[in-house]
Amino acid sequence: MGNPPDQKAPDGGDPQGALKKTPLHGLQVELGGKMVPFAGYEMAVNFPLGILGEHKHTRAVAGLFDVSHMGQLRLHGAGRAAALESLLPADIAGLAPGAMRYSQLTNDRGGIIDDLIVTNAGDCLLLVVNGANKAADLAHIEAALPAGITVEHRSGDALLALQGPGAAAVMARLAPGAENLLFMTAMAINIGGVDCYVSRAGYTGEDGFEIAMPGTRAEELARLLLAAEAVEPIGLGARDSLRLEAGLCLHGHDIDATTTPVEAGLNWSIQKRRRDEGGFPGDAVIQAQLRDGPARKRVGVLPEGRAPAREGAAILDSAGAAIGAITSGGFGPSFGGPLAMGYVAAPHAGQGTPLGLVVRGRTLPAQVAKMPFVPARYHRG
Repeated sequence: MGNPPDQKAPDGGDPQGALKKTPLHGLQVELGGKMVPFAGYEMAVNFPLGILGEHKHTRAVAGLFDVSHMGQLRLHGAGRAAALESLLPADIAGLAPGAMRYSQLTNDRGGIIDDLIVTNAGDCLLLVVNGANKAADLAHIEAALPAGITVEHRSGDALLALQGPGAAAVMARLAPGAENLLFMTAMAINIGGVDCYVSRAGYTGEDGFEIAMPGTRAEELARLLLAAEAVEPIGLGARDSLRLEAGLCLHGHDIDATTTPVEAGLNWSIQKRRRDEGGFPGDAVIQAQLRDGPARKRVGVLPEGRAPAREGAAILDSAGAAIGAITSGGFGPSFGGPLAMGYVAAPHAGQGTPLGLVVRGRTLPAQVAKMPFVPARYHRG
């Protein structure tokens, strides 16, 4: 599969600066992790099993990912849902306790400052944002909040992701009741004596869980999970190939401040009330695109042959005219061949549309393909 793009954070960040360490850095090194710069942290791109083996193990059984570089925020105060809705296009007021929602912080042009998950934890809203963007996100949110609403950065917390079809059985043994969660729901639960907040979600297309806990207990809990026969440690390389097969966007690559949720095909993340009412940055742009369609669209791309097309490769139409560019690409271990995603002019976005990809000076044939490339297996009940 190779390393994440340029061995730098797929979600942004400067690998040249002073690198931070997650609470699980020492365990990653102990387990034989190949350490690389990622989102301002030093983290394992793979372990001795290798990227291909880690990818396949996650699809077949269960993999444990350290995602403690992600930003964990809590929004407190009466009116917090309305305050957050002024920054993003999702319906937060309608979230039931324990329910989760994917959304995007938008700018005045409708561009995506960052994407995030919001959970109604009852007494507060939990936000998980991309690691490389968390400082900027925190400042952006704080600057926009009205009096009485506060945002807390849980910088001392850790976050683990247990992903794969065997994840539920592991959780049922260690934290009975967690296996009853449905996709995009969450609960507080004790695991091995550690108070955690567990959500049934992830970034692989597989069933799985994300587990937030105090950083001081992270290694203890990680070792407990890794003691299960089904569980192997998984690095950044397999995380990237899994999310690509699942057709999931990577901020700084497939989405950024110049792309809108509608261009990215994320219309489903904007609920009807917010489409109708607006009231978020860039609402006029996004509402117009929802009504009239965007000028360009994110699409899945299947190259013919075995050569992968990487980020930045030009996309041509059948006449050889440039119509877009690849934003993520590589080899899909489960899919069994090269795959990619990128943006094309809207008239060329139909499934099966023939394309040309400029790879190392040669134009290779490809076509627009349906995503996800590998069917999702979320536990919806």
